Amino acid sequence: MLPLPHFDESSHEPIYRQLYAYIRGRILSGELAAGARIPPTRELAGQLGLNRATVASAYEMLESEGLIRGHVGRGSFVAAVAETAGIEWEERFTMVGASPRATAPAEAEISFTSARPAEDLFPINEFRQSCKEVIEGAEASAILQLGSPYGYAPLREWLLEQGRRQGLVRDTDDLLITSGCQQALDLLQRLLTQPGDSVLIEDPIYPGLRNVFARSDVRAAGVPVEADGIDVETLARRVEREKPRLLVVTPNFQNPTGATMPPAARAALLKVARDAGLIVVENDIYGDLRYEGAAIPPLKAMDESGDVIQIKSFSKLAFPGLRVGWVTGPRAVIARLAEWKQLSDLHSDQLSQAVLLRFAESGRLEAHRRRILETGAERLRAVIGACGRHLPPGTRFTRPQGGMNLWVRLPEPLDASELLGKARAAGVAYLPGRHFAVSRTDPGSLRLSFAGLPPDRIEAGLAALGRVFREELERALAAGIAGPAPAIV
Repeated sequence: MLPLPHFDESSHEPIYRQLYAYIRGRILSGELAAGARIPPTRELAGQLGLNRATVASAYEMLESEGLIRGHVGRGSFVAAVAETAGIEWEERFTMVGASPRATAPAEAEISFTSARPAEDLFPINEFRQSCKEVIEGAEASAILQLGSPYGYAPLREWLLEQGRRQGLVRDTDDLLITSGCQQALDLLQRLLTQPGDSVLIEDPIYPGLRNVFARSDVRAAGVPVEADGIDVETLARRVEREKPRLLVVTPNFQNPTGATMPPAARAALLKVARDAGLIVVENDIYGDLRYEGAAIPPLKAMDESGDVIQIKSFSKLAFPGLRVGWVTGPRAVIARLAEWKQLSDLHSDQLSQAVLLRFAESGRLEAHRRRILETGAERLRAVIGACGRHLPPGTRFTRPQGGMNLWVRLPEPLDASELLGKARAAGVAYLPGRHFAVSRTDPGSLRLSFAGLPPDRIEAGLAALGRVFREELERALAAGIAGPAPAIV
């Protein structure tokens, strides 16, 4: 039997990491021997008075280190620990706050886990031709030399001109090329926040964004995301209460919900920010993936003050492995970001930038974009239709007009984390909502990333998930523990 731990609520160390360290210590000390069964997440959460997702996060860390093994239908057991000598590396790490852990893609026949473009749609021949033209061009030697932290100058000029045409770049703006949007977020966090500051982010949210701030000992306060994006009324109250340093918001096809803010909500958000002197960072990496409906001006275009900072990227449209994104904002901000960028990695890879520029200038990017929008529309229709046909009564799900993700809420008492093992056994993987939670937990929620799957795989995957979810719901109904089922919306 595992003795119950005591947690330090005042510590900067999250509870799930305290629980992980507690169990890990007892395994390494031999107090928990190999083969010992540890309590299921639901049972231990009840004993400790914790949210189940907190316990599950601790178990995931233990499993990633090979300290425990989970078996579907049997529970989790302590694994054999090899005798080792040397440095205890976990004790040497100095990262404050939550420690983001790299995860491998889920192994499943049909995976809805990753928000990325489909490899089968990559125009490889056109990409090879672009590479050939750059490498055989007169600028090849200069491209392979050290460059500017601001980025490859010809690509910067092309992006600035595109931004001017779209109303996103004013005379007081500048642009910095980054290694994808993740580095842009990291650089902005370094420049604009200090330990102890408060920032506002959407809830639920892409965990890479949340972890950027958690790692730096910045308080990330969640603002609920509803059908029309971030709840602006709640945002105004959070601004008054938290006195935040900045707000990061994804107005178009938010990850994970797929929600898009209407024009009136965007205008209201800008007014809240302007009245409070709040820095707004617009994460617009999905904005170009609109498959239906009229485009809505980005916050950067609507902002009269010129203070909005916008992040964009090629990664959701083409070749995410090249890691090319950019930040547009006031010239003073970009100049300081360039200093941080230089300290981080000198500059982003120039060959990738030059190839993408050639891909764009040749017209190949626009041809690829049209194909992506056409296939994206097919896949969006497929996932919405399959959800309606196969998921159990009472399921609710978003109906985005673009992007890569759709948010599902299963009827009570279904728990998406609990059911993931059965789904994987049926050959399908998804991400439970707890991966995206900031302050609100929703056990029945999950994200379906559909852009990387053709319609027939989407249909097969949702049919399998529907069988798993329906069987579990029928079992719960028979046991008399299911709540009332809301209507599908």
